[in-house]
Amino acid sequence: IVNFAYDWLPFYLTPFFRIPIAHLVSMGSLSNALDQIIARVSQTFPGTLGFHTPSQAATFPNITPPIHYLSNGIDLSLYEFCDKPKQQLAWLGRISPEKGLEDALAVAKDTDIPLKIMGKIQDTLYWDSIYHKYENAPIEYLGFLSTKEMQQVLRECQALIMTPHWVEAFGNVVIEALACGVPVISYTRGGPADIIKDGKTGFLVEPDSVAGLIAAVKQLDKIDRQSCRHQAETEFSLEVLGDRFEKWFNSVRG
Repeated sequence: IVNFAYDWLPFYLTPFFRIPIAHLVSMGSLSNALDQIIARVSQTFPGTLGFHTPSQAATFPNITPPIHYLSNGIDLSLYEFCDKPKQQLAWLGRISPEKGLEDALAVAKDTDIPLKIMGKIQDTLYWDSIYHKYENAPIEYLGFLSTKEMQQVLRECQALIMTPHWVEAFGNVVIEALACGVPVISYTRGGPADIIKDGKTGFLVEPDSVAGLIAAVKQLDKIDRQSCRHQAETEFSLEVLGDRFEKWFNSVRG
């Protein structure tokens, strides 16, 4: 049995099944009740918990090894490599306070490099507030786009800016950017810090440091975009993801 639900009940019911259950924990720690039941399952059934990244797993207390890190994967055929980007940056994700979009807007204002924003506006008041604060910056909101439309914009950008103010379990947008050959500049926080190869496929900067983001933008010419695509192909293809899951399932089965 495979459990993909980030919910208390499946973990609680685990001891009642004779069939092994593999639990993919899809988010970071959010509540004491879930933390406690997840820790109990890890102690009673070692090796049955899978996490996306070490940073995600570290948010949970008292997890008993072994811990399996499964990462994530995408269909690379949907993402086209671009070697010659335009002078523009991208920000991609849910528009809500924990995603820290205002920091990317500050980068656009300081560098005067156009910022393409893509994603669903989840918090309208937040969006209105930061948009009006930076309305004179070179920013453009493109809406929530299909994968095809999104990658057409993303691949032509010099970099993807990630500004999480919380611990991302993984960060799918990182590997979407890498698949297009786009380096990623992110705070050293959560899943992105476990994915980006600092100085090779992007840059990691001190959390909440807009100055660090700006400094990284000025170093983008040091990144080989082909290295970004290569990382996506070798670490985040569906085939590689399938192999990781198969090995994990086999270990859970015994």
